[in-house]
Amino acid sequence: MVNGTRVVVLGAGIVGAACARELAREGFAVTVLDRDRPASATTAHGEGNILVSDKGPGPELELAGLSLELWPGIVPAHPAAEWDPKGGIVVAATPEGARDLENFAESQRLAGVEAESLDAATLANAEPHLTRDVAAAVHYPQDAQVQPVAAATALLSDALAAGAVLRTGCEVLGAATRGSRLTGVRTSLGTIEGDVVVNAAGPWSGEVAARLGAPLDVRPRRGEVLVTTPRPPTVFHKVYDADYVGAVGSGDQELQASAVVESTRAGTILLGSSRRRVGFDDRLRPEVLSVIARKALRLFPSLAGVPVMRAYGGFRPYVADHLPVIGPDPRLDGLWHATGHEGAGIGLAPGTARVLADLLLDRAPALDAAPFSPARPAVLPEGQSA
Repeated sequence: MVNGTRVVVLGAGIVGAACARELAREGFAVTVLDRDRPASATTAHGEGNILVSDKGPGPELELAGLSLELWPGIVPAHPAAEWDPKGGIVVAATPEGARDLENFAESQRLAGVEAESLDAATLANAEPHLTRDVAAAVHYPQDAQVQPVAAATALLSDALAAGAVLRTGCEVLGAATRGSRLTGVRTSLGTIEGDVVVNAAGPWSGEVAARLGAPLDVRPRRGEVLVTTPRPPTVFHKVYDADYVGAVGSGDQELQASAVVESTRAGTILLGSSRRRVGFDDRLRPEVLSVIARKALRLFPSLAGVPVMRAYGGFRPYVADHLPVIGPDPRLDGLWHATGHEGAGIGLAPGTARVLADLLLDRAPALDAAPFSPARPAVLPEGQSA
């Protein structure tokens, strides 16, 4: 690929915005399409987490490390993104959980992650309102947070400043092809031509890929969050139970829930988290919200009686092997993918965009991109092969 190549990015969430920014800055002629408004779907329903604490050694942790290097170079020009390198604390309530947490943390340390075991006094000083019924705690100073919609808007603003074009209210209907090559997309606003089409449609990536004639096994996974009324300073890190790591890595269709508690700059406290595979059923379930609240109170008993002013839920792009999908489609020339991040899209967006740009420009990425290949069995529908 050379500069001047026309790229159509499908999706203006944070991953699509990051890809548009990176590619526009590299000189590609970028058009971003979204059927609704930028950052109005999955991005708007996230917590803004940029984490290494929940990732074991392997490709996703390497991608998180790359993104963590890139985020500080993006946010200084955009204060509204609310970059907050507050760090995370993971706790275990039982001796067995403590052993598992310490073993997990040690494996991360060997992979270069900063992970500091905390004694009871240090933990109490770091989180004075946290329950004292804790068997082990690990501090991850590299964890950070942004305001997700503002961060996505910042990335998209940079893309537009570099020459990208945004078209909203534009739904993808099908592929425009010449022979076996994709030459653009047919949309509700007409055909939009491009030399490369990047599928960054998040939980809808599977459906979009199918419309383009190259089905991809990316499915929605539902998550919910409770938001309290603004409080005096109460939670100073992202604090979560070690069960969260297991919930993230689970492929179970039924409810997976764990305690995740963190504050925002506005003073509200976010309570999570849940994971369910229910298709695109967007109904809030009181029984799920009750489980989230109950688990959060075990970590922070002082939140009992604090009013919850709203609850929201969203869909995350789930892939069976829990790895993002980044690179060229093996079946349709001209189609590329940047999706499948599930709940980690905020944190992984800049790294994803950099890897995508490197691959498009035939440069060697800073990490091995092979594990993210769209040609791998986990994302190709049954019966198809690369």
